[in-house]
Amino acid sequence: MARKLKLTRPELKRQRDALARFTRYLPMLKLKQQQLQLTIRQVAAKLRAAREAAEEARRGFDAYRAVLADPAGLNVQDAAEPAEVKTSTANIAGVTVPVFDDVVFAHPTYSLFATPAWVDRALADLREVNRREAELEVLGRQYDRLHRELVKIIQRVNLFEKIKIPSARETIRRIRIHLGDEMTAAVGRAKIAKGKIGESDTAADGRGVLVADDNDPEATHP
Repeated sequence: MARKLKLTRPELKRQRDALARFTRYLPMLKLKQQQLQLTIRQVAAKLRAAREAAEEARRGFDAYRAVLADPAGLNVQDAAEPAEVKTSTANIAGVTVPVFDDVVFAHPTYSLFATPAWVDRALADLREVNRREAELEVLGRQYDRLHRELVKIIQRVNLFEKIKIPSARETIRRIRIHLGDEMTAAVGRAKIAKGKIGESDTAADGRGVLVADDNDPEATHP
């Protein structure tokens, strides 16, 4: 339910304070919006580079896909799965985002003599694929968080520019007009009251003169 507007001086002060706060905060929001937009473009470029690197790593591993089904004494795909994806956090344009650090793999034990020669290279190449994909996934989360924050900032900028500031200015205008009308009416009432007081004083003076003539001992009576 909307709050009923009070056309009073305290409300005028409240609206002026709000307008000052909105106009002071808006440039800060716009600056953050610009920072986020710049940062998102940079992260998007990193995402494209990481995606290309992951695609290249997959192409490098494609040569081994046909032989993975062969019994080689080692499950290459399982051995290439990351044991841990190490990440940290960073503050970018006021937003806490994940940062890719590294991938930790387990150390499988297998006989170099009992496994085909391609296993070592296939394992290394598949681990590179998984490392690239892990980096890509973290960058994707970083981009998503920055983009969500940018959407919020744009919404706030629009709220301030299109609703809050125009509304405060319109309210101030209405209150000032109302107070001006009240002042004009008060001045008019004061003039009317002053005029009536003047008329009353004049009438009283007139009555005082007539009374004096009636009491004058030298006055001639018919």
